[in-house]
Amino acid sequence: SGRTLAALLLVLEVGILGTFLAFDLVLFFVFFEVVLLPMYAVIAGWGGPDRRRAARKFVLYTLFGSVLLLVGLLVVVTGAGTADIVRLTAGSELAANTQRVAFVLLAVGFAVKSPLWPLHTWLPDAHTQAPTVGSVILAGVLLKMGTYGLLRIGVGVVPEGARWASPVLAALAVAAILVGGLVCLAQTELKRLIAYSSVGHMGFVLLGIATLTATGFQAALIGNLAHGVITGLLFFLAGAIKDRAHTGDLGQLGGLRETAPGLAGLLGFAAIASLGLPGLAGFWGEAFAVVAAVERGWTLAAVLAALGGALAAAYFLRLLRRATHGRAAPAVVGLTGLARFELATWAPLVLLAIALGLVPALALTPAAAPVRGLTAVLDA
Repeated sequence: SGRTLAALLLVLEVGILGTFLAFDLVLFFVFFEVVLLPMYAVIAGWGGPDRRRAARKFVLYTLFGSVLLLVGLLVVVTGAGTADIVRLTAGSELAANTQRVAFVLLAVGFAVKSPLWPLHTWLPDAHTQAPTVGSVILAGVLLKMGTYGLLRIGVGVVPEGARWASPVLAALAVAAILVGGLVCLAQTELKRLIAYSSVGHMGFVLLGIATLTATGFQAALIGNLAHGVITGLLFFLAGAIKDRAHTGDLGQLGGLRETAPGLAGLLGFAAIASLGLPGLAGFWGEAFAVVAAVERGWTLAAVLAALGGALAAAYFLRLLRRATHGRAAPAVVGLTGLARFELATWAPLVLLAIALGLVPALALTPAAAPVRGLTAVLDA
């Protein structure tokens, strides 16, 4: 029922807020895990026809990551004798080898959550089968817990491990960007395409983190925010189209522009924001991740990542050509327009995408001091 779903979403919110607010590694882990069961229930209870399998896959992957994460956190806590994140940030209390071991364990744990290629295969299934609200929370917020953990705990607490592993992280990030883009070009289902686009976008965030520079960290932070806002909006729109047309198959959609111009216009806006058009939120994170890679001297990585950005333009324009242009397909004839509650829900996301695009300082200024603190830790 609706009440149970609302209760599960509130439990999810507790886990999410706790993860971002925890100052203790044990608490961080507890909140990080609290999210798992309610998300499983949301997918398994309210999802699509293949929801049970998708939910099981989500839980098994995430549990595998969590075990490694727990071991990594225990290595840190037993090595340093404290679980206080503030005291641990700088890594001064841990030997270099301990840091390397801990970083590998933590990085794999967080990589499953944020999903980084090649640990991303649970994501398209979970997104495609989840109800709209599940997809939006999964893409908009849950994936960020992984990248936040990697930045705050991976880089902050075991900086020597991060320095040692950064070239590998960069290589995986570039692979994620390119693989995400190429796989998106082959997708025929609306929600699956948007799900795979997340793999590429989180690749840009990881590339920013891997450079270990202030520019890269800022790119990762604004990239996270932009992805949350824009992909959240894309999943809302995909859900609305699926509910109305009863299909997400790009072959059966088409001509949305004629039958539901409001929906088509918003889908166009969200797709263009997601492909990184300057002036909208998606641009800054991608552009500065590439700039940070050049600053770090990783020219090849920067060039390949920029190519991946061009792939994003290709698959989103293909999506728009298939879904909104052309003759109206039978599935979309007689679609209803936008409801008031939909406009009220989506308007803040549209405005945020524009505001973050035009005034990136909204995200960059509050983060400037913490980012300086993190880079000081790495230079120490």
